[in-house]
Amino acid sequence: MPVDPVARLLADPPDLPVAGALAELVDAVRARGAAVVHAPPGTGKTTLVPPALAAHVPGTVVLTQPRRVAVRAAARRLAYLLGEPLGATVGYSVRGDRVVGPRTRVEVVTTGVLLRRLQRDPELPGVGAVVLDEVHERHLDADLALALLVDVRANLRPDLPLVAMSATVEAARTAALLGEGVPVVSVTGALHPVEILWCPPPAARADHRGVTPAFLGHVAPTVRRALGERSGDVLVFLPGAGEIGAVARRLAGVDADVRPLHGRLPGPEQDRALDPGPRRKVVLSTAVAESSLTVPGVRVVVDAGFSREPRTDHRRGLAGLVTVGVSRAAAEQRAGRAGREGPGAVYRCWSPAEHAGLREHPAPEIATADLASFVLEVACWGGGDLTLLDPPPPAAADAARATLRRLGALDDAGTVTARGRAIAAVPADPRLARALLDAAPVVGARRAAEAVALLTESTAGDDLVAALRALRRGGAGSAAWAAQARRLRSLLDERRGGTGAAPGAALPDDLAVGLVVALAHPDRLARLRPGGSGYLMVSGTGAVLPPGSGLAGSPWLAVADAERTAGRRDALIRSAVPVDEDLALEAAGATLHEEEEVRWEGRVIARRTLALGAVELTSTPFDPAPDQVVGAVREALRSDGLDTLAWSAAARALRARLAFLHRALGEPWPDVGDDALLELDSWLGPDLARVRGAGDLQRLDLLGALRRLLPWPEAARLDELAPERVTLPSGSSAAVDYTGERPVLAARIQEVFGWQEAPRLAGGRVPVLVHLLSPARRPAAVTDDLASFWATGYTQVRAELRGRYPRHAWPEDPLTAAPTRGTGRPRRA
Repeated sequence: MPVDPVARLLADPPDLPVAGALAELVDAVRARGAAVVHAPPGTGKTTLVPPALAAHVPGTVVLTQPRRVAVRAAARRLAYLLGEPLGATVGYSVRGDRVVGPRTRVEVVTTGVLLRRLQRDPELPGVGAVVLDEVHERHLDADLALALLVDVRANLRPDLPLVAMSATVEAARTAALLGEGVPVVSVTGALHPVEILWCPPPAARADHRGVTPAFLGHVAPTVRRALGERSGDVLVFLPGAGEIGAVARRLAGVDADVRPLHGRLPGPEQDRALDPGPRRKVVLSTAVAESSLTVPGVRVVVDAGFSREPRTDHRRGLAGLVTVGVSRAAAEQRAGRAGREGPGAVYRCWSPAEHAGLREHPAPEIATADLASFVLEVACWGGGDLTLLDPPPPAAADAARATLRRLGALDDAGTVTARGRAIAAVPADPRLARALLDAAPVVGARRAAEAVALLTESTAGDDLVAALRALRRGGAGSAAWAAQARRLRSLLDERRGGTGAAPGAALPDDLAVGLVVALAHPDRLARLRPGGSGYLMVSGTGAVLPPGSGLAGSPWLAVADAERTAGRRDALIRSAVPVDEDLALEAAGATLHEEEEVRWEGRVIARRTLALGAVELTSTPFDPAPDQVVGAVREALRSDGLDTLAWSAAARALRARLAFLHRALGEPWPDVGDDALLELDSWLGPDLARVRGAGDLQRLDLLGALRRLLPWPEAARLDELAPERVTLPSGSSAAVDYTGERPVLAARIQEVFGWQEAPRLAGGRVPVLVHLLSPARRPAAVTDDLASFWATGYTQVRAELRGRYPRHAWPEDPLTAAPTRGTGRPRRA
């Protein structure tokens, strides 16, 4: 009887730390149906946990990995340990590539593949257990798969064993999400010591464009230094494929095989980076090798200190991968790669001070990424309250739902539509899926698929048409692009039952690609600003091309990728294609609108505009209606203030009297403050309608306009309640100043002798504040209680002023003295 390869492996497992915890894990799964494995990278959990479960459960054990390259590497490693080819006991499935057989008991898949299987049949027929690996990386697909599987276990298959594997201390939180009493099986790592060498560059590591060329010029010599000082293979962490290519060129001639490793490489090239070779290797990798992938032979790590993470600017509709500094947790995992097989070293291209300022952990994708795909997947699942490690930010979720409604994928109630399910069936962002489905009948299935594959697989270079032609010629990345294009075209053929010639199949490439981009991102259609100073998108966001771009001067662009970073007013266009205005109108026609704008710019400006979103297409003058003129002038006055008007002294005085009566008596006396006046149609309204220029504004009859506000019949008492002038005991009259909080009357002391009480206004409610003046008309005293002043304050004032003004009367008893207007001493009455 042949020996079971899984049993043989478990009977004599590799010397990996996780081997000693397999029995505990199996017992935990039997008892609780789920478990969390907490083990650092390099402990063997990806290699040994799936076969340990396969030995005890019927059906296939599905193991997820976050990336395609990790799927293939994990499957190859396990098949090698079993002594079998891929497709026997161990197989794998990634988008467009599946190697499994009738005897397959462990299938390694991307998290996206698992999500599609769950959506097709949530019961997962034939699956005996699911192992979610690298859940600590907190990719959006992984968070969602975990939530859906928890839902499946709660409602459909309580018997489905579920194991989540994490390399961080968040394992306990993950266990709590899986269910009450779910245990954490901890595995201690067995890393060798790793020496840290700090290698900061002399210049800035990054600016608004991302990693600087000067910094990449520093990374390459650091790699050369590491090769000269240490033995073993060198693993170099760089943020993306572009930086990998740049450093690879700078390492030409080193005594080692330089191997790139990233997700866009074809499978055979990925294998070359992972397989041992006859010579020493330098592997230039993205974060794919951080935790979910083992690169054998590595004893040295050179860490550039950057990674690509999703970021979304919901207000501007910009989303994509941005270059950010690595977290301390990720830096530790990267360094650990040097200590797998023996003592190692990590060369960090930053300083200890910079290290102390790094964030502790990377943010989960659900907090920073565009959520359109996530929200659509949840809607296809049926909605409901899913158990997630972190809830989606409300603003991001709302923005995603709005996007999906515009695509027709969700109805107003948030329920997925038939179109939404068709979009969800396309392995791409919902916007690109919409573009594929809608562009194919116009430009043909082949070119629609090629354009969407271009946007899915790569956005290298700012000119997408040039990039497409390079891929067709077999340029870098062409294999992955061609495979994706074939998959997308096959999907279209299945959906439409085969596609014939499209009406627009003869369109040139630039219009075909432009239509796809415009349908995917109609809000990013951009028109050249007057004077050629950059572009304005339909969304209202400004954008500029990189220096030296061949697209400069194109009247219209369909922008596929743009990024706005701190310190920049405009977004930087990463990739785009020229289009014409007709195509822009077709793709973004829903945003086409006509507006009439009447504004004040020293005169009334009235223009009727036709705009595509924020992009003005045409503008013509027109004769505005009176209410439009009134509104424009009012806005100008609201901005500049009513003091810009030509107020006469009489108008100011009447306004102040009315303001006093409104404060003292309230209604029906009107509020005449700036805000109130600007809201009153009865004030200046008819006059404003006739204004066309600054001269008209200055000629407005403000006094007459204020008189129109007087309440009747109360207006007949205006001079009684708030008189302009008050008669003094001397017989002369003095103006009342209403501009302050209290009405003020100013008079020389000699004119008010005998006045025992200050006048009271507003029907006796408010006493006038009397400013008693010296003969030189300077304030000598201020009071609203004359009787008290004559009794207590006058004596001091008399003593201070009689010597200075001896010709004026300073009687000892002012209450009995006769008032006088002149300067001579008054006669006794």
